[in-house]
Amino acid sequence: MSVSSFINTNHKLNIKNEILAGLTVAMTMIPESLSFAILAGLSPLIGLYGAFIMGIVTAFFGGRPAMVSGGAGATVITLIALNATYGEEYIFATVVLAGIFQIIVGVFKLGRFVRLIPQSVMYGFLNGLAIVIFISQLEQFKSTSESIPHWLTGTPMFTMLGLTLLTIFIVYYFPKITKAVPASLVAICVIFILVISFKIETKTVGDIASIKGELPNFRIPSVPFTLETLKIILPYSIIMGSVGLIETLLTLTLVDEVTETKGSSNKECLAQGAANITNGFFGGMGGCAMIAQTFVNLDAGSRSRIGPAIGAITILIIILVGSPIIEKIPMAALVGVMMMVAISTFKWGFFKLIMKMPKSDVFVSILVAVITVFLHNLALAVFVGVIVSALVFAWDNAKRIRSRKSIDENGRKVYEIYGPLFFGSSSIFLEKFDIINDPKEIVIDFKESRIVDMSAIEALNTITFKYAQKNKRVILRHLSKDSIRLLYNAKGIIEIDIEEDPTYNVMPK
Repeated sequence: MSVSSFINTNHKLNIKNEILAGLTVAMTMIPESLSFAILAGLSPLIGLYGAFIMGIVTAFFGGRPAMVSGGAGATVITLIALNATYGEEYIFATVVLAGIFQIIVGVFKLGRFVRLIPQSVMYGFLNGLAIVIFISQLEQFKSTSESIPHWLTGTPMFTMLGLTLLTIFIVYYFPKITKAVPASLVAICVIFILVISFKIETKTVGDIASIKGELPNFRIPSVPFTLETLKIILPYSIIMGSVGLIETLLTLTLVDEVTETKGSSNKECLAQGAANITNGFFGGMGGCAMIAQTFVNLDAGSRSRIGPAIGAITILIIILVGSPIIEKIPMAALVGVMMMVAISTFKWGFFKLIMKMPKSDVFVSILVAVITVFLHNLALAVFVGVIVSALVFAWDNAKRIRSRKSIDENGRKVYEIYGPLFFGSSSIFLEKFDIINDPKEIVIDFKESRIVDMSAIEALNTITFKYAQKNKRVILRHLSKDSIRLLYNAKGIIEIDIEEDPTYNVMPK
């Protein structure tokens, strides 16, 4: 890969911003990766390996410059039950299979379908995710004794709260002074120096887990190569792969909007798949694009592949030699940064749009947000949102079908149909006809309509049959080419007369 193709940005490149953005991303990704790994019952290093491998592979080969990938909780959560039952070797095998699934999606260019996700779903997804990110930070205000987490009290709580608020203050106000250095990195450094200088007792990264380790080694997952193993890991791999791609492609769409450029969804699917396969063979927990770290990266000024690559390489360096320093970083600083990311991710303009948006869109947005917050299942939230939006769209279009009636020069009654004929409107369509009182021949004019699906064909078959029972003939006029193709393919199911119109040339050859 050439240097120019690696950078791949339409923006003026600022190497300093890219490096500082990468360092900031690494600082915010480490505690999150550790937390997700521990949550899944995995070794903390498995989380860091996953962050490094996902980050470096997608930085080089992904379809969206400036987007950050790592060991995301959305994908790891899907594997908790598998790890509890079968162990981490099955996790690695599942991650490999999930990567293969993602590559298949990329090869068949299915990634483009994320563009079909309605804006109302995007609003709900973002707002729900912002709430999840914010709430997840509150866990750092707890300590664990005898395996039971409880809220901090007294001096530890006030210290944690004070440092967090100071971090938020710096992140918010520092850009008003200068944008030469990422505010998030400045905040982390200030809190770090403050805690070290005054020997303030507070929770640090090292209190979560040790992050010292070695280079990840290639290894084939130690699972039986049997059909039984495939039956165990296949459902998990499809769920993990799907969740990962949905979060990745939604993040890609958001980065497109922020940077006013367009990424390649199918190329990103291939890169995500390759990264997860690599993770499975090198002992990483897998993952996907990380929306919070991506926004940290963008806010720090990164617009190329360099920032995410620096972030991934920094994580590896920290694993190998930098753990003694990084483990002393106060968690309050990282919590404050992530809270600000959550606040900036939330679409506050949604509240202004509530009275202006259609009620159905408002409902979908709230539904998606609620599912995201309470179930932590991004794939389910988006899937439900898309389905509800589609049903609302179908219902609205079903109500719009109407007909205009007239008698032509041959004494035939003409029904001019307006609006698409499909499963939602077929029953209303059948109510438009006066079978008993109509003349011997009627014409159904589709100049302003289309036959969309099998339900529409069945509706035509029904109305033709009812007229035939009264010894009356139905003729179709002004069918579009795709409508004629549908009817032609349904030959044998439905027999109808199509009137040729010289102007439209609609008769199939």
